Amino acid sequence: MPRPKIEEKDQLKHLLRIRVNETVYKRLTKLQKSSDCRSICEIARKILSKERITCFYKDVSMNGPMEELALIRKELKAIGININQQTHHFHIAANARERAYYVERTAKLYEGIDGKVDNLLVIVAQLADKWLLRS
Repeated sequence: MPRPKIEEKDQLKHLLRIRVNETVYKRLTKLQKSSDCRSICEIARKILSKERITCFYKDVSMNGPMEELALIRKELKAIGININQQTHHFHIAANARERAYYVERTAKLYEGIDGKVDNLLVIVAQLADKWLLRS
């Protein structure tokens, strides 16, 4: 999708060339990498025009809980797929004996969900405590 047309008043018409020392250049580069700006020139323009620069930071302390949440999500998804398969087999079963077999297997799968949900609630509670303290 092409970029939207810039209005006449917002077009960049004047060229400015500046030189900076190595430390300033490194600071601008670091700021550009952690912000929503695509270039160092855009950072410089925003600084000169006193516009807001949005910076993104990664909280490394969240890596462990996020990995655990992703693992729980993956396990719950696999259990859900297995339950759907068991339900399908239950519906196409020919007699009551086969249906009873699939009911038992599905019940065992549901038992495995309880532990996962408990872990999930503990992690979410810890995350909520951490975020509410920062506010």
